[in-house]
Amino acid sequence: MNRIAVKWRPPLWLVVAGTLAVVLALPIIGIFVVRYMWPVIGYREAVWLAGFGVLGATFVLGWMLWRILLRPMQTLRDRASGVRTGAGNALDPLEHYGTSDMQALGQSVLDMGRALRGREAVLRGYADHVTHELKSPLTVVRGAAELLASPDLEPAERARLLAKIEAASGRMTDLLDAQRALARAQEPAAAGMVRLSDVADGLEVVTDGCVPLPEATLRLVLDHLTGNARAHGATRIRVGYDDRLWIEDDGHGVSPGNRDRIFEPFFTTRRETGGTGMGLAIVARMLDAHGADIRLVPSDRGARFEIRF
Repeated sequence: MNRIAVKWRPPLWLVVAGTLAVVLALPIIGIFVVRYMWPVIGYREAVWLAGFGVLGATFVLGWMLWRILLRPMQTLRDRASGVRTGAGNALDPLEHYGTSDMQALGQSVLDMGRALRGREAVLRGYADHVTHELKSPLTVVRGAAELLASPDLEPAERARLLAKIEAASGRMTDLLDAQRALARAQEPAAAGMVRLSDVADGLEVVTDGCVPLPEATLRLVLDHLTGNARAHGATRIRVGYDDRLWIEDDGHGVSPGNRDRIFEPFFTTRRETGGTGMGLAIVARMLDAHGADIRLVPSDRGARFEIRF
């Protein structure tokens, strides 16, 4: 996640006040230069000296305002346009922020661009996958409906086909509900903090601490991760929080070929048992809405996830 390195920058009010002070002081300084240099170098030369001094100071002031205000604003404008057009560097922090207000605005632009791209990725992923995911249950429903139209169908066969239709419709409902949950996970979320041990019910807490997430969000994240771990054979799940939140299990782990795809919407290795492939995608989107990201990190056994804030 791209974050701006926090450095001291003058606030905008200080820049504006300093500029007004300089604008007010320049004519006064020019009058004093003419007044005291006139007897030494002559009136005309004193006026020229004061004029060139004021002109030079004005040029320096203009250059500082361009560097402190105008250049960062123009770059932010270009970055915002880059988010719209999909430019690769649109979400990279700027090299220079003139004021603390501009620095905060720059971080807001990065967060907004990241959220917009995340939502775009969800829509694109949904368009790419939903047709494929819904095609199989729809095929089952269509085939069963055609067979049910036969007048010679045995009651047992009719019951079997009706059960297949019900299972297929349930599968489609699960997929649509998961997609709705994924969209909701990206909505702006309220801030909060909760102690890990207060929500880690039934888990082994190794290091306790206050996690910068609302209680409901942390419970949902832990529920998804622990449910996924138990579905893959885990009997022991440990969690901890120090400078990051981590959760590890002793299950079957994630194969090397699947490690880069587990956070993709609709990707699942449990399709035959009803898995929708949306659990980890929902967790990732929800954490992103809180300014955090989740990673699968190497472990000796099972799977280990780390969440950084």
